[in-house]
Amino acid sequence: MPFRQDPFGELKVPLTWTAAVALVVAVVIGVAMLLSDRRETFQSEAYGVARQAVDTVAEPVSGVVAKPGEWTGDIVGFVRGYFFAASENRRLKQQVIALQTQADEAVRLQDENERLRAVLGVRTDPPIPMITARVVTDSRGPFANYRLANAGTKDGVMIGFPVLAERGLVGRVVGVSGGASKVLLLTDAASKTPVMVDRTNARAILTGDGGPNPKLEYLRSREPLKEGDRVLTSGDGGVIPRGLPVGRAVKGLDGRWRVVLDADSSVIDWVRILQFRDYAQLVDRKALEQTQLPPVITENPDDRIVRAPAAAGAQATAAPTAATPPRTAAPAAQRPATTTAPAPKAAAPRPAAQTPRPASTQPAPTPAPTGGGI
Repeated sequence: MPFRQDPFGELKVPLTWTAAVALVVAVVIGVAMLLSDRRETFQSEAYGVARQAVDTVAEPVSGVVAKPGEWTGDIVGFVRGYFFAASENRRLKQQVIALQTQADEAVRLQDENERLRAVLGVRTDPPIPMITARVVTDSRGPFANYRLANAGTKDGVMIGFPVLAERGLVGRVVGVSGGASKVLLLTDAASKTPVMVDRTNARAILTGDGGPNPKLEYLRSREPLKEGDRVLTSGDGGVIPRGLPVGRAVKGLDGRWRVVLDADSSVIDWVRILQFRDYAQLVDRKALEQTQLPPVITENPDDRIVRAPAAAGAQATAAPTAATPPRTAAPAAQRPATTTAPAPKAAAPRPAAQTPRPASTQPAPTPAPTGGGI
């Protein structure tokens, strides 16, 4: 096969004509685009028909050409939205978890605040110093029932102090250390508390037996006990002050009188420990020492009974007894006779204000007669 010198020589004429046609088409399209310009001019009416024709032809063509771009944009937007939604979903989940934690913490703090307000509202009459503590340990058994509070000797807690919740008495302190105290509840089998019925003033001993409702033992009352009678501490023995709320009397299934406690021991959280040692701390000693009774006049106007202050009484006791000579009664002859004042003429004579007392000294004995005198 002979070698051809110009292999593309046959293509020159078709390519030339193709380029010429493309140039003409481009010129026509450019002119059409110029004619289809939307800007208003003074000669817009002259080109109205041409514009309409170009727009009619270009509208479907431009729509077909723009479709791939729209599809590509939709696909890119979908992919971008998918990844954005996934990241946004993760962020929102973390935010929901954080908000739920904050909501739980807010509910806990609100409940704790309400309990603290209720506990701080506990008052006694007369006022007794109190220590606020929180129950940190719950120990229960078939008969043993006590709590451990986070207040001890460094806070001023001592064994025997009564413990109150927001509604009433829950027990007393039976053990104490530097930073904790053991509270024996009223429901414990070893708990025995002197109480009284508010309506009848009847005395009894509240004895725990491990159940939720301790029983009333050694009830002493002339009037029968009734359902719903208020039960308070009696203060007998001086261990627990009088008048602290305990609960209400009910008749148990076993026929014994029991007490539904005001303070539910199952939900004890915050408590108030009363710093009650004895009734002496409730008395104002200065007021008693400064109190002086008015003088009391007896039948004899010269004798007056006057209560001296305690300090003066102590000094008088310290003085020797010999400093004050004993008072002896005077004989009847030396005592002045008590006479009555003359009564008015219209009134009857009044009796003597005082009857003469007999002489305290006895008369001397008469000597016996002797025989030489006869």
